[in-house]
Amino acid sequence: MVEVKRTGRNASPTKLFTVGEVASRAGVATSALRFYETNGLIRSDRNEAGHRRYLPEVLRRVGFIRVAQHVGLTLGEIRVALDSLPDQRTPTRKDWAKLAASWQPLIDERIAMLESMKDKLDGCIGCGCLSLDSCALYNPADIAAERGSGARYLLGDTP
Repeated sequence: MVEVKRTGRNASPTKLFTVGEVASRAGVATSALRFYETNGLIRSDRNEAGHRRYLPEVLRRVGFIRVAQHVGLTLGEIRVALDSLPDQRTPTRKDWAKLAASWQPLIDERIAMLESMKDKLDGCIGCGCLSLDSCALYNPADIAAERGSGARYLLGDTP
């Protein structure tokens, strides 16, 4: 920590972290921090030389982002959650509980899809790539191809 910031007239100094210090402490690459910042997930201040400086609270925001990613949320979903907090504050325990509860249906849906995929991985996945008998490249009348792109059977279509 190389710099301090005073906020308000009688505020005590707050130590600021460099991008490298935040990356090291949070366990992410500096490029990830720049990406998060570009996408509005975290904020930094700039010193006179234009270098990023972060308040200590950014470590908790990055932790929140990483945990949310680990449970399968997209950065868009995480941004919506963080934008719901007043003044871009760091999520509190109460915030986390409320957000986690709102994500339960989404997570349950993803678990169900993964379980379905697990049970079907040994057969054709419906896009034709694992079966020459139904491959759209070898068999233009592939029924699954008519339903759209991607792994149709794994996405819930029935043969």
